[in-house]
Amino acid sequence: MRQLALIAHDARKDELVAFVEARARMLADAAIVCTGTTGGRIEQACPDLRIERVKSGPLGGDQQIGARIAEGRIWAVIFFVDPLTPMPHDVDVKALMRLASVYDIPLALNASTAALVLDSGLVERELARDREAGEGVLS
Repeated sequence: MRQLALIAHDARKDELVAFVEARARMLADAAIVCTGTTGGRIEQACPDLRIERVKSGPLGGDQQIGARIAEGRIWAVIFFVDPLTPMPHDVDVKALMRLASVYDIPLALNASTAALVLDSGLVERELARDREAGEGVLS
């Protein structure tokens, strides 16, 4: 089952959590992977969602998600970036963005674009694809 990746820089975590809360019903059957702290925050706010957490972004989480993109295991990335704060792991963030571009994965860097991606019907198409492949949905 391919996953939706959710990531947020510290200054944007509250915004991403609110965004996901508003779409929790839509995402109820989706496989979701998050970087560490972001995943913990989303788990607290949306306990019914099934979240897999990888390492925190600066500790390699961005690279772990990038590897999954290269393996064909991610169908979209929502990454609420903070463009005004320098990040020590900026090269990892840029590598993740490059991989999304190379592998033609939808990449939303803000709430407006994330809404367009999720509200486009992409979630439903991915879930239908999983059902057709016999992968089922999360329960």
